[in-house]
Amino acid sequence: MRFLLTIILLIGWPLFGDFTADWNKPVTPFRIAGNTYYVGTNYLASYLIKTPEGAILINPDYAESVPLIQRSVEQLGLRFTDIKIILISHAHDDHAAGCALAKKLSGAKLMVMDADVPVIEQGGAGDFYYKTRWAAAKVDRVLHDLSEVKLGGVTLTAHLTPGHTKGCTTWTMDVTEGGQLLHVVIVGSPNVNTGYRLVNNAQYPQMAADYEKCFRVLRALPCDVFLGAHGVYFGMDEKLARMKARAGNPFIDAAGYRAYVEERERAFREEWKKQKGAI
Repeated sequence: MRFLLTIILLIGWPLFGDFTADWNKPVTPFRIAGNTYYVGTNYLASYLIKTPEGAILINPDYAESVPLIQRSVEQLGLRFTDIKIILISHAHDDHAAGCALAKKLSGAKLMVMDADVPVIEQGGAGDFYYKTRWAAAKVDRVLHDLSEVKLGGVTLTAHLTPGHTKGCTTWTMDVTEGGQLLHVVIVGSPNVNTGYRLVNNAQYPQMAADYEKCFRVLRALPCDVFLGAHGVYFGMDEKLARMKARAGNPFIDAAGYRAYVEERERAFREEWKKQKGAI
């Protein structure tokens, strides 16, 4: 048993809850808008941004997700080695545990928000709450709030939206669809996970203040195309069905974005009030 545990730790398998089977069901890749494509699984959102100089991948997810993402990339007519840059939404295993493998297979540069870099480079160690471990990955470029990532005429902006993790990142970019310029927002995560302590948190004292910053940023972002780190954030399944039925492009959803941010902020404030009242 000790030998088995040693091997598990070395290769980075999660020890505390394995959601990979339920969350790693393949989804046929599809174009969302402009040069932005969905290449993730049924529950773990991954995005491919095509450019004339290669592609950008957002969220390699679990290591077990990487072969599925690779297959989706190839179904879109690209090679996995066409990926030049790998980005993440935040340093949790379901979005970042596949960084090392995706980087190895593609040869891409990994770019991560500064506050999440230590967790990525230590394979999950150093997280303020979770104890999962995965394969560590070397970060090639450390990003900061409002850093720009550029490739082939495409610019993505990294917005620090902390709380869910200290370096949780919401990505924005512009695309053209039908001659119309659209603002794309890929939400990192505004969720207060079960067990998070918003009050008297020695590991993350400024957590509540960071969530407040997160919502200030999200409220201020112009959004036409609403996306996020999980498809359930933006109703992916229902919108994809509508798209297949040729009901316009339902991913253009400014109202849905605003409603989502408002609902998530209410949930945060209710939980914060509840925790303050329990002191």
